[in-house]
Amino acid sequence: MAAALRTGVYPGTFDPITLGHMDIIRRGARLVDRLIIGVATNPSKTPLFTLEERVAHVQRETADISGVEVVPFDALLMHFAEAQGARVIVRGLRAVADFEYEFQMAGMNQQLNAEIETVFLMADVALQPIASRLVKEIASYGGAIDRFVPPLIAGEVRARIAERRS
Repeated sequence: MAAALRTGVYPGTFDPITLGHMDIIRRGARLVDRLIIGVATNPSKTPLFTLEERVAHVQRETADISGVEVVPFDALLMHFAEAQGARVIVRGLRAVADFEYEFQMAGMNQQLNAEIETVFLMADVALQPIASRLVKEIASYGGAIDRFVPPLIAGEVRARIAERRS
């Protein structure tokens, strides 16, 4: 009898995907047999990129990581995780402020489905300050973002911001 695959979900908006996200994806992929990157719609945010573009970006940037799949979703995270057969939700932490929010979310998720564990991974120290929101802000003022995002993403962020200005 074959053992069931251990499936995890790493959710986010990935607008844009950063080197911090990539660090968590690489490390999270080592913890499970199958890591689903759930690219979320988020009605409370105004994304720079469409859902389809963000999915394509994440697929391109993770193509060389074994066991990773990219799936868009517009649902309650626990419903998405259940539909994927996940037993683990992977979350990245950068700072104490992240912990407070993530701790509350993990508690609520546990109330919804106690069979799915939340696993927190600390961001690499060099990548801790990186946030998609800050990357977009820096780029909007013409600042260099190349050390925060993958090279192709940096070009796409700059192009999208220039496009919106014209």
